[in-house]
Amino acid sequence: MLDNLSPEEIKNQFKSNKTLRLVTYLVIGVVVVILGYFAYQQFIWKPANEKSMDTNYEGINYVMKDSTDLAIDALTAHVKKFDGKKGGEISQFLLGRQLMTKGEFKKAIEQFESVDVNDTYVKVLAIGLQGDCYSELGKYDDAQDMYEKAAETNENDKTTPMYLMKAGGVAEHRKDYKSATDYYKRIRDNYYQFSNQNGIDKYIARTENRKQESE
Repeated sequence: MLDNLSPEEIKNQFKSNKTLRLVTYLVIGVVVVILGYFAYQQFIWKPANEKSMDTNYEGINYVMKDSTDLAIDALTAHVKKFDGKKGGEISQFLLGRQLMTKGEFKKAIEQFESVDVNDTYVKVLAIGLQGDCYSELGKYDDAQDMYEKAAETNENDKTTPMYLMKAGGVAEHRKDYKSATDYYKRIRDNYYQFSNQNGIDKYIARTENRKQESE
């Protein structure tokens, strides 16, 4: 064992043993990578991430004032500067919403597709808004897929039934009454409050009748 060797003997062992040298270099390499990662996180990424949250006030201010064009310019600049940081991702989400306001749905979809956040609520909305964009573009198959994905990304009593409802509406528009009925029944069976507030039984009755008529 190296524990019982003198410094000079360890030095000789290191020189003559290729395996020992290789293992030592690998260990040193791993340590350097780990230390480098933590140093980057602590001294570079973390301050930049915090700065990204503190410097997007201009775009948000324009959004609050309904100054769409100015908001788009400010948010675009912020996204370019802080892409990958939390503030940059939030700005990208807001940018997508502003592009929707201008009717630029394809560009909005591109922004929503790139939003990468830990906040599950924002993540779900980014997917659901893609569904809205596809609906506006008349791409109802894609819209239905996005609504279903949004409903299932983070199941909860608010966004899940909301997007199942939208999926049902698009399915009805496509005359896919079976899928529409299935969506509405999922709401009825699992989300009582939403179901009760929206009178889901009438939707189920309607789609079941239309399904029978089309057969």
